[in-house]
Amino acid sequence: MPHSPLGRTLLIANPAAHSGRGAAGADFARRFLGSYASATRGYEVRLTRGPGDAVGVAAAAAGFDTVLALGGDGVIHEVVNGLMTLPTTARPQLGVIPLGSGNDYARTLGMPRNDVEAAFACLVRGTAHEVEVGRVNGVHFMQTLSFGLDAAIALDTTDRRARDTSQEGEALFVTSGIKILSQARGGYACTARFDGEPACELSTLVFAIQVGPSYGGGFRICPDASPCDGALDVCYNVRVPALPHLLGLFGLARRGLHARSSVVQLRRIRHAELDFEVAPPCQVDGERLEGTHFSVEVVPQALRVIFPR
Repeated sequence: MPHSPLGRTLLIANPAAHSGRGAAGADFARRFLGSYASATRGYEVRLTRGPGDAVGVAAAAAGFDTVLALGGDGVIHEVVNGLMTLPTTARPQLGVIPLGSGNDYARTLGMPRNDVEAAFACLVRGTAHEVEVGRVNGVHFMQTLSFGLDAAIALDTTDRRARDTSQEGEALFVTSGIKILSQARGGYACTARFDGEPACELSTLVFAIQVGPSYGGGFRICPDASPCDGALDVCYNVRVPALPHLLGLFGLARRGLHARSSVVQLRRIRHAELDFEVAPPCQVDGERLEGTHFSVEVVPQALRVIFPR
């Protein structure tokens, strides 16, 4: 086996991920790490017991060289927030073993999805690169922050996934999207200030701030977003279209083709201050966030993350 980049390794696994398949994934990971002594310089495995648990486990990971997050975007989000509490010099590198419904961060990194064995093969041969994360009102995000209808869709998919596992990924996002968009009645009034520029007044239907290109299981909302460019990519509507046009844009977003529409604007930012008249639906990496004022910034070179070769 080629020299492993993992070093002393902590695996944080969500056993409930991907309809309970996280438990089997964690068992495979334990066997893999135990069978290939050259893959690490010692390892520990911690299973999460509930929402939020991975934050504390990752926050106590000083002394490890690598933290591996096994599960969906939710557990990766928690691990990132835990790691970001550590001083830069004590912060382990991050590797992801994506096992979930959306897996958008895995898409950004180019990691195999829902295949633990293939993910390990990539990790032990991979290369770590410095990436940025976003921060909103003190909460870090590694992939997406959104407001308005797209946030309502993302939150609806989370709620539905907890009740029903018959749909996942893109199919789940599409059915939630059609339901939410069909009920759309105007936007959320927002005053936005980007990078110290004069304020602009928006009627927010779609407002996504991205580290990587996609959300919702592959919808390329900010097609050119890169986690290594030191900036956040933004997509927001500048007009409120009629419902048929809105549904059409939703379909085009699957491949990033909505970016050609005059209804939306895409840009790159380092900082934004957003003030809404009433609290909008808001999600950060799929987790609900409440408020009317949001201070958003990029944290450049925040983490070293393992990419496949």
